[in-house]
Amino acid sequence: MNICIAVMTALLLADCATPTQNETLTLEPAIQQKCLKVLREGLHSDQFWPSIHAAEGLTLGGYGDEVIAYLEPMLPLEKDDQQKCGLTRELVRAGQRKQSTIMLKILAGDNDYGHIHAAESLYKVNEIGDGKAMRRAFEQTDNLRLRLMSAAALGRKGDKQAMNFLRETLAHEDAEISRTVGWVLGRIGDESDIPRIKKLIPMAPDDLTKAYYQHSLASLGDSDGLAALAKNLKHEDGSIRTYAATFAGDARAVSLKVDLIKLLDDSHVDAQIRAAQTLLFLSRPVK
Repeated sequence: MNICIAVMTALLLADCATPTQNETLTLEPAIQQKCLKVLREGLHSDQFWPSIHAAEGLTLGGYGDEVIAYLEPMLPLEKDDQQKCGLTRELVRAGQRKQSTIMLKILAGDNDYGHIHAAESLYKVNEIGDGKAMRRAFEQTDNLRLRLMSAAALGRKGDKQAMNFLRETLAHEDAEISRTVGWVLGRIGDESDIPRIKKLIPMAPDDLTKAYYQHSLASLGDSDGLAALAKNLKHEDGSIRTYAATFAGDARAVSLKVDLIKLLDDSHVDAQIRAAQTLLFLSRPVK
């Protein structure tokens, strides 16, 4: 009888450790204001990419109008194609879907400087236009990273060929390539990808690559991945804390609220921004 009780208890605890897709985090007003302070300060930072990350956090938290008001005047002045992709991506995410044409034009252009950024940004906001430029980027074989991000964009639209390519490339010998694919599959893959990703963890050459795999598993609903993500919120490497805070949103890890709140005072600015983003995102009703 005691054994049965122990087994049932273990099963209940396992269920509690796995987030549900409909669970919403309760955020106290003071913490909400602290999150907004972190993101608003980040948005106005003189560091471009942390500012763009803060813009994403504000939009996901329901404050897209602030992002548009701040970023839209910057767009005509921006000459760098990579940074232009960052600006337009966040304007699209905030509701200006028409701005996606700028990224599509960069992707289709002759200057390859912004091609990868364009494909990645379009993937992140689920836009491919008529699909022609993205298909060309996917079918070329000179630039593997461009092919990966175009596959991600197409795969998010349900393209089976692109998804097959991503899964075939997951075990690539280049750790950066492999973890990038793991990151994508954690967001647009399914349960069938869990064993594929788990198989790679013992072979990960560094903590960052391992963390990518673990966080993707958490996003796919794997309890071991979620446990690893929770530990990574306290990792000594600020980049790993940052990625853990980001993926906690994808995993809807509302159980990690306390640890995410602690990251609002982290020494790593991007970790603060991503923690604030996830806390606000998880406090909003699931659509």
